[in-house]
Formats: sequence, C-alpha cells, structure tokens
Amino acid sequence: MQVLRIVFLGAALGTMLAACSGGPVNEQSPAGVEERQPGTQPAAQAQPVKPGNVARVDLTAKPPVKSPLTDPGSILSRRSIFYDLDSYDVIDRYKDLVEAHARYLRDNPKSKMLIQGNTDERGSREYNVGLGQRRSEGVKRMLLLLGAKEDQVESVSLGEEKPKVEGQGEEAWSQNRRSDILYQGEY
Repeated sequence: MQVLRIVFLGAALGTMLAACSGGPVNEQSPAGVEERQPGTQPAAQAQPVKPGNVARVDLTAKPPVKSPLTDPGSILSRRSIFYDLDSYDVIDRYKDLVEAHARYLRDNPKSKMLIQGNTDERGSREYNVGLGQRRSEGVKRMLLLLGAKEDQVESVSLGEEKPKVEGQGEEAWSQNRRSDILYQGEY
C-alpha cells in the first residue's frame, strides 16, 4: 500500500509541476469603475455609431428671420386704409401706416407693391371704378413723396368688385371703402 501511495503522490506532484511550468498566468483585466450618486440609475451602454447614422447640426446657421410684413406685432402687417363716404383723402389715422410702408420700400429698393382701390356698392359702376382709382393713386402719391420709387408702386381700381364684407348698411359699407396694400408675391 505504501507503494501505491508513493505512485499516487508522484503523479499528483507531476501534474502540479506541469501546470506551473507553463509560464505566467494571464490575469483578467480589472473591472471598470463607475461613479454614481446614490439613488441614480446606471448609464445605458453606448451602442457603436455606424457611419451615416449621425445627425448633423449646423451651429453657424441663423434662425429664420420673421418678415415684418407678416409679423402681427409690426405696423407693416396692417394692409388696409379706410375712407369716409365719397372720399379719397387718407385720414390722419392711417398716415403712420402709409409712412411705415414708404420707409419699408425705401429700405428695400427691390420690393414692389400693388395698391388696390375699393369702394362700397353704392354709386354707378363707372363712378366706383373712378373713386377706387383715386383712392389707390392717393396712397401711391403719398408713398412717392415719402421716398418710395415710381417703379416700386402700382395702383389699380377694383371699384365695388372685391368687397371685404358682404351685405348692406354702414357697417359693411365702411369696411369696403378702402385701399389694400399687397407686396410682390401676394398678387
């Protein structure tokens, strides 16, 4: 039995020596350390980014500019001038509006404008076309005196053909006695 014991110990010793003779053992790399505050969730694993799947952001781009012609806070968004019965004189209430549009045309020499003169339904067709033309030309004349150029402004009469409000009575008629200002691209 003793012989058996010696053989067994010799075999065990040989196995141990064979295992140790292979050189240094490769160690596993240490685990990464993540710093977190108590109560927070661990960060999600980042997925590899594939070319073409990256959103591009232009940090030099300027935000879109809001046009003063359509900005409800700008006087230039107001486009109608109203008149008294049988009149084509621009009343004081609308002079600031015409001055603002003249300043815009002066500052933007490539801009063009169409002024449409309108009337209410009372009066003959010929009278209303003539009155509408005098209304649009009166606004044009003011714009030119305030610095707009002749080739920027065109005036036409629509007479009673394009009412703003349908119906009869002073409430409707007062809304139809007007000149409308339209900029290029709107007519």
